Amino acid sequence: MALKRSFPAPITILMVVIVFAALCTWLLPAGQYSKLSVQGKNFAVVTDTSEIQLPLTQRTLDSLGIKIQVQKFIHGDIRKPVSIPGTFAKQERTGQGFISILQAPIKGIVDSIDIILFILIIGAFMYVFNETGAMVQGVSWLAYTMKGREHWLIAILTIIFSFLAASYGMAEEAFVFYPILVPLFLAAGYDLLVPLAIIFGGTALGCLPAFSNPFSTIIASNAAGINWMDGLTGRLVLWVLVTALLVWYILRYAAKIKKDPKASLVYKIDGDVKPSYEVYEVTATAPKLEWKTKGLLFIYIATFLTMIYGVVFLDWWTTEMSSLFLASSILVAVITKMKEKIFVREFIKGAESLLSVAFIVGVARGVTIVLNDGHISDSILFFAANLVQGMQPAFFILLLLVFYIVFSIFIQSSSGMAVLTMPIIGGLAVLVNIPGREIVNAYMYGMCLMSFLAPTGLILPSLAMVNISLKTWVKFIMPFLVVLTIICMIALIIGIYL
Repeated sequence: MALKRSFPAPITILMVVIVFAALCTWLLPAGQYSKLSVQGKNFAVVTDTSEIQLPLTQRTLDSLGIKIQVQKFIHGDIRKPVSIPGTFAKQERTGQGFISILQAPIKGIVDSIDIILFILIIGAFMYVFNETGAMVQGVSWLAYTMKGREHWLIAILTIIFSFLAASYGMAEEAFVFYPILVPLFLAAGYDLLVPLAIIFGGTALGCLPAFSNPFSTIIASNAAGINWMDGLTGRLVLWVLVTALLVWYILRYAAKIKKDPKASLVYKIDGDVKPSYEVYEVTATAPKLEWKTKGLLFIYIATFLTMIYGVVFLDWWTTEMSSLFLASSILVAVITKMKEKIFVREFIKGAESLLSVAFIVGVARGVTIVLNDGHISDSILFFAANLVQGMQPAFFILLLLVFYIVFSIFIQSSSGMAVLTMPIIGGLAVLVNIPGREIVNAYMYGMCLMSFLAPTGLILPSLAMVNISLKTWVKFIMPFLVVLTIICMIALIIGIYL
């Protein structure tokens, strides 16, 4: 069947978004809020023309109208500059031209180099590990063992990915699971959408009712001046509900594909596509795992568990995680007595295999850079915030949900969005008599609903991992998103009256 793609390449889409963002810098008025941050033992208030040092005290925050406990700044819970309510000032328009458009993806790559290196080293680790043959044997054993029970595997993995995202914010780390799960589900008779829905869908969904995600729930609650535990019960209930819904949705599609492979949306839209890495076949007899193979697989699993432990309990991020995968690559090479030239060859080949994914992440960051350099990020926030003052609570919270859905097209950093908007939007909650927790929920729901589709997020790198088009994913996920949006709207309305 001939390949049918109607959507341009991911990087092309992102460049179009950058051009659109640059056009907005010429059309929208420029402006900026004064920003508050910690410098040494003092607060620093930075405006367009000055920088003022203020005492690092709660009185300073109260005087500026920032409803955040000073301990959150002292302990480093809030690390990015915070917008100061009531300080928005118009600026001279700084339109971003042709040179800025060209520089945006470069600056984006530089700005996200930590994540890019993490992705490249993940690819390197996978290739080094694959060279040992343990992956082939492990996948064959798992596929044979779960033969006839793949539906249980789908349910368990979807719940796990959703839980990891909801608990500690798993996102980029999920890329490491594609090379192992894609071949497994293809061998079981499913299409490429199934592992994509499990991995990307699970992590994207888990961030929506996140009950302890430090990158969204905790930071946003801190910035809004409320305890992040407020609303925990409701988020746990919602997590169970929406995760069960996603599991049912994937199982329903998977069963249809199992029954009739030609019903696959991938087959109908993209044709007979395959991932860029090798697909392993399930053996007819139960494969045997030698002790050496079990040891290597233990290192593989232990690497992921160590990464999760480090992120949750030791405040690890990309530098530490990249170092972990580098160390594991070297350990695997030493244990298997891999020759130095083979190790270097596979390491470089692995990094090359994810180079396109890394570029997509960097270019996506360029969109935010154009908006910030054009000084319209704060303008968009200012005018949107003014629209909602004086509205009825139910209408306000639903409009706020729409605001975050739209604004998240341009900014997919959960922590960045929280620090940028919560001090302003959170202050509006008092005016319309809405619990602060529902402001945080509207932010999380809106961001995560858009994360399923936003080209500035992780969907394009994830699609690159499975080699299918955005059109295929949109056709698959839209019915689910419609239902999910309705659930979020109902949850918000119930929340403001509890």
